[in-house]
Parts: sequence; C-alpha cells; structure tokens
Amino acid sequence: MAQDKILVIGACGQIGTELTLALRQRYGGETVLAADLKRESDLLKGTGPFLPLDVMDKTTLQVQVNRHGIETIYLLAAMLSASGELQPQLAWRVNMESLLNTLEAAREEAVQKVFWPSSIAVFGPDAPKKDCPQNAWSTPATVYGISKLSGEQWCHYYFKRYGVDVRSIRYPGLISYKTLPGGGTTDYAIEIFHAAIRGESYSCFLRDDQRLPMMYMDDAVRGTIELMEAPASKLTIRTAYNISGISFTPAEVAAEIKKLIPGFSIEYKPDYRQAIAETWPESIQDQTARKDWGWQPEYNLGKMTEEMIRHITPELAMSTKH
Repeated sequence: MAQDKILVIGACGQIGTELTLALRQRYGGETVLAADLKRESDLLKGTGPFLPLDVMDKTTLQVQVNRHGIETIYLLAAMLSASGELQPQLAWRVNMESLLNTLEAAREEAVQKVFWPSSIAVFGPDAPKKDCPQNAWSTPATVYGISKLSGEQWCHYYFKRYGVDVRSIRYPGLISYKTLPGGGTTDYAIEIFHAAIRGESYSCFLRDDQRLPMMYMDDAVRGTIELMEAPASKLTIRTAYNISGISFTPAEVAAEIKKLIPGFSIEYKPDYRQAIAETWPESIQDQTARKDWGWQPEYNLGKMTEEMIRHITPELAMSTKH
C-alpha cells in the first residue's frame, strides 16, 4: 500500500526540523514534503523534497496541496511567546492566518488529517499551578497564548462543522540539541547547555526557582506521531491534549549540568520573559492523553542532560554572550 503524502509547513523551525526527519525515517523521505518560508535547513538537505512556501498565501497553499496530492498536513509555522510580545499584532496575524489558511485548504482539498501545535501558554495566571488539568480555566496572558487558545477552538470548529480530522498537543517548553531556540520563554533551557559546553557562565533570564513544564524533543516528536497514528475513534479531545514531560527550575538543570561539567556557573538576571513564565503552570496533568492514545514520556532531567551534553560539541555550541 502506498504511503500517504505528508506536508510539513514550517519544516525548518525548531520542532519542524526534527519532526520532518522523524517522519521521513518512519514513512520514507520522498513521501514527506518539507515546506518553509526560509531556505532549507542544512539538517534536511538530501533527506527528501523541499518546497519554498508562504503559508500566509492561501491560494498558493491550496494549489500545492492539490498538486502534490497531500493527505496529511503538519503546520508548525508560528511566532512564539517572547517574540510575540515584542510584535503582538504580527504574532496574532501570523499565528491565526496560517492556521485558518491550512484548515481551509484541508477542507477544500479533502486532506485526511491535520496536526497543529498548541501550547501550555493557553493557561494564564488563573489556572492551577501544579498538575494543571486538561480542562483548566484558560485566561492566557500573552498574544501567543491568546492565539493558541483561539486556534484550539478553530480546530474544534472545523472538526465538528466540516469533519476535518485535526489533532493538537499543548507542548511544554521543548529542548533539543539539533536546532537552536526560536524565541520562546523557555529558550534558557537550551541556551544553558550551549554556554556550559563553551565554558561560559550563563546569564539566565528567569529566576532560579521558576519551575516550568519542559520536554525533551525526542519525546515531543514521538508523542506527535503517536497521536497522529491513533485511531480517530479513540480521541476524545478535539481542542488540544495536555502532555507532560519534565518540570524543573533553572537552578535544578544547572545542578544537573554541574554533575558533568563541574566548573559551570550561572547568574540570574530576570527580564520581561519572567513575567510571562509566572503566568504559566509549573506542571501539567495528562491522564487523558495517556488513556486515549497511550502517551508516556521516556526522558527525565538526568537522562535529558546527559543527552544534551553528549551531542553538543564545542564546535557546534553557540555563544550566549550578548
């Protein structure tokens, strides 16, 4: 049986790069079409086809979906939380129009399945801080969170009204050694490893005790594919699923790094991102995802730290000095 044709939009971003590679490894390189507004990522070159694409151009998007016979779309293009607060009007337009254009293309071209990422940013200061439940009250405090909460409702609407099989996960902060951070409030959890490996002291933009939900990218990618492969009949959530990985503070990840790099040092200089972090939960409850499609994380803080330090070489580490 021929494999479905898959389109990954935003394939050169932090999540998109690793998800595209995983999809190509699982389903075959030629079946996964990587698309992005910017040039093809070096990590993707030679692994499968690439298409320059502006998801804000609805007509071109629809033409390409039709031309390539796309049956599954992963939409990863977005402006993240910290970047969005610097340009809120642009963030709203990018995040909402990209989703609506994709949902419309899926409806009009009878695309079988769509994945779109939501975020823990949907939970604002009124949500429970510990073990935030699936159906917690959502009053997001950032334009990123507002766009994600609105996007969840659009996903639900297109499923109920038009039968578009759209699926979503509320990602926590994602940590990877393969790609650089993309303008989020949890970027420190990647930058800190680069600083340690370069032998630099790290200046953290969050408080030492600011606990946030995090996840190693391998878990996030695996969870995404597992959700998309789950039978539709098993899914009870058509907004976005909570999934939980690791919750830790900057001080805790620094302590893990010092076990392997004893000379590492850190200082704390909270900036505007601290106010964003304070509106988010410290940990997430994910029983519904576990029950519906068998979600289970594999990485704890120690295992993740070992993986990051093993893979980021001094030659690849970026400087965090500004």
